[in-house]
Amino acid sequence: MTDTHDRDNLIMAAQTGDSTAIADLLTVCQADVRRYARRHCQPSDVDDAVQESLLIIARKVRGLKAAVAFSSWLFTVVKRECGKLSRMMFRYEPLPDELAEEKLLHRPTDELRIDLAHALESLPAHYLEVILLRDFEELTIAEIADRLEEPHGAVKSRLHRARELVREYLLAPQ
Repeated sequence: MTDTHDRDNLIMAAQTGDSTAIADLLTVCQADVRRYARRHCQPSDVDDAVQESLLIIARKVRGLKAAVAFSSWLFTVVKRECGKLSRMMFRYEPLPDELAEEKLLHRPTDELRIDLAHALESLPAHYLEVILLRDFEELTIAEIADRLEEPHGAVKSRLHRARELVREYLLAPQ
């Protein structure tokens, strides 16, 4: 009997509601879940994504139509959990541009500088890097993309997100 055959049998047994098979299946797939979560989640979210994904798998494996679909379903569950955790981390209520600008204009310059420094310090390294290259070193998107050896679109997206995070930090209630 092959490992794939054993795993398929384990999946089929788990689909019937066999609690031992479900526990064994979670043990068998935990390394794959963790490896996939590391690729798709923020490092601080990996453990939560793994735990939530394994809970979903345990609860919903009975509804899986075919054992051969298990692997793709497993990775879909993990990716969805990573996305959910990421959205929760960056959740905020956006202000209209006019209100945001008005709020920033009425802050003392020294206070704004200190808050900007704190906002930049709070950024993940990959966001901080692009914002420093663009807004402080005044490199073009093309120059940043060349320096980081990344596609232009990825740099533009990362810069946009970095600026949104800084804006969110600066506009957060104090």
